[in-house]
Amino acid sequence: MDFKKAISTAKRHLLTGTSHMIPFIVAGGILFSLAVMLNPEGAATPETGWLKGLSDIGLAGLSLFVPVLGGYIAYSIADKPGLAPGMMGAYLASQVGAGFLGGIAAGFIAGFVVKQLKRIKLPIALKSLGSIFLYPLFGTLITGGIIVWIIGTPIAGLMEGLTNWLNGLQGIGKIPLAAILGAMTAFDMGGPINKVATLFAQTQVDVLPYLMGGVGVAICTPPIGMGLATLLSPKKYNTEEREAGKAAILMGCVGITEGAIPFAANDPVRVIPSIMVGAVVGNIIPFMMGVLNHAPWGGLIVLPVVEGRLGYILGIAAGAVVTAVMVNLLKKENTDVTDYDKESEQEELDIEFTSL
Repeated sequence: MDFKKAISTAKRHLLTGTSHMIPFIVAGGILFSLAVMLNPEGAATPETGWLKGLSDIGLAGLSLFVPVLGGYIAYSIADKPGLAPGMMGAYLASQVGAGFLGGIAAGFIAGFVVKQLKRIKLPIALKSLGSIFLYPLFGTLITGGIIVWIIGTPIAGLMEGLTNWLNGLQGIGKIPLAAILGAMTAFDMGGPINKVATLFAQTQVDVLPYLMGGVGVAICTPPIGMGLATLLSPKKYNTEEREAGKAAILMGCVGITEGAIPFAANDPVRVIPSIMVGAVVGNIIPFMMGVLNHAPWGGLIVLPVVEGRLGYILGIAAGAVVTAVMVNLLKKENTDVTDYDKESEQEELDIEFTSL
């Protein structure tokens, strides 16, 4: 198989995963956003009452999207026997802190493992058990083992090492520190590197609130920037991405970085560098303008507790615009055909046939 064909095949599998994942992020993200927006205690996850229930419903979607992503990547590669190993492998990846990138890796690992298992010739008496028992069982065992015993330990070590590294950087100057924190926050959008950067700032919000002044911006520029990009150049995004872009802007406003994940999952080579550059620009501006954010959260929702609001808003606007412009310059016109597009075409054909 030539390289271009391999890339095209991998992208098709990835698109299947993201196509099924997007509704979970959109539904879960919007419901969680509403819970945070309506929380009378400010920008934080509600802890009591009906708002806690609403946030729990939203968090269900934000918790399930990684297993769904991995499961349907594996399903695309190995059909139904790959679904359980892909979902469970991706769930384990999220549990060890690997984020959506770990979920993608788990999906491809599970799909490849099950596809190889299906090549083993089974006795006639066992063939009926292959798809519903043997392939899912051994596929899950092998995939889960790789995630837990091979990938999990290095990720834990990486997070500890990055935390120690950041703790030693506080004397290097505001601009380098802002650039590092901005890039780390945007890189994996909720994964281990993002968590190290955000926790570094959140745990010092009482003594060094300028850290959250910048990181609060970097948290929200990826989804707002990608949402803006879909509005500026809609032809460069498939139907599902354009719809996800509207939800991403709302999620960004309430500090949910995961709103950018559907775009990064579909096109990581162009999207991830763009959101990182935007977050770096967005992070540097509030650092240099002396912005203080007294909440361990990000987005526009924390404005009531921000000192230096002009710098904070300017950082968000600049970071989002840089992301949108950069990613649209890098992207070509979209040619992906999603499941949504296929369903729409089928509905149009049905309508035309009925009218005849």
